[in-house]
Amino acid sequence: MSTTVAIVTLGCKTNQFESAAIGEQLRQSGYRQVDFETGAELVIVNTCTVTAATDAQSRKLIRRARRLNPQARIVVTGCYAQIDPKSLQQLPGVSLVIGNQEKGQLLKHLADNNEPGQILVSDIRTFSTIKPLSLTGFEQRSRAFVQIQNGCDAFCSYCIIPYARGRSRSVAVDDIVAQIEQLAANGYPEIVLTGIHIGNWGRDLEPQTDLLALLKKIATSKFSGRLRLGSIEPTELSAPLYQYILAADWICPHFHIPLQAGCDAVLKRMNRHYSTGFFTDLIAAIHQLSPDAAIGLDVIAGFPGETDDQFAATCQLLESLPFSHLHVFPFSKRAGTPAATMPGQVTGEIIKQRAARLRQIGSQKHNDFLQRFIGTKMEVVIESGDTDGQRKGLTPNYLTVSVFAPAVKPGTLLPVKIIAIDAAGLIGDAGLV
Repeated sequence: MSTTVAIVTLGCKTNQFESAAIGEQLRQSGYRQVDFETGAELVIVNTCTVTAATDAQSRKLIRRARRLNPQARIVVTGCYAQIDPKSLQQLPGVSLVIGNQEKGQLLKHLADNNEPGQILVSDIRTFSTIKPLSLTGFEQRSRAFVQIQNGCDAFCSYCIIPYARGRSRSVAVDDIVAQIEQLAANGYPEIVLTGIHIGNWGRDLEPQTDLLALLKKIATSKFSGRLRLGSIEPTELSAPLYQYILAADWICPHFHIPLQAGCDAVLKRMNRHYSTGFFTDLIAAIHQLSPDAAIGLDVIAGFPGETDDQFAATCQLLESLPFSHLHVFPFSKRAGTPAATMPGQVTGEIIKQRAARLRQIGSQKHNDFLQRFIGTKMEVVIESGDTDGQRKGLTPNYLTVSVFAPAVKPGTLLPVKIIAIDAAGLIGDAGLV
């Protein structure tokens, strides 16, 4: 009988991609992948360390894995494992802790390291190249991710990720295109380009290139599906780049652009290299070119030293911007980052209050954006369903649509007419198209 394995993933799309690649390697080697709650013999916990909350969630999952199966071999990897492997090693049941660089050789490490409590974490900042993980499909997913880059050189004052992921390293263009073509040939109608700092893609390659050149290369490939881009820094979203994206009907009109604060003084303390005026002009230019494009923003609540007036400035800026999605992150101290020791640390209660206010603004903006699509026709990628035949789908501009389509399989592109909205998003009718 084959060994059962469960993989649980926290955090970003890069982690999700890497977990999918790990799962494929394990299945090809004879492991049988099962649900986490079944109590597998081997459990891989792919951690995130963006906030203290994700650290706590990782520890909780490790403890639960041991309760589900006290004999399980628990392997911990990901960004938390990279930053603080010893604290994870000390948790009962942890057999092996491996870093982000070691993920690609997981099978070898499983075979070579059978003594419990071992740590295999290299200094990831010393690596200057990336070897892409191979992947032919995503289990139980209708969209596929392609990792084009890893690492980050920005060193925002609040962020631990450059220490957890290393320097920015780009995947070669031919490898990216080959991965996209293979996934599309395997039936995935939408491909998402992902990485830690994708706007920096190509700067470390020889010859040096950029994300716009990559998109143009993909346009000449065999790929005929739709493409979506992950988060791009505002300073790296040039006019030629966003104009090309909006003019290409095969690229989803969806931008994820980190703002982080609506006050120049706070942005400076964050080590963010743009002003609120620059950001406002960028969003206005994108919106003017394509009012239906999704624009998602990130913002941090309660950064050290943020005064009431500075927070009010952030709220005022957000209320003035034409965006569709808002991701709110309560500030979380990350040991080793400059922000962790800055004066003027904001109390947890105030951070909670400010985050709630920001989410109110985001919810109103999102509802306003949804309203504009009632009565329109859109094409969705069917992602999931339940027993009553209701399926969930995703529009090119990143809106969730519920549609009654019991016979439609996940991964199908389905035209629908938007007839209403509810708490979960849009409601579509496939029979009215």
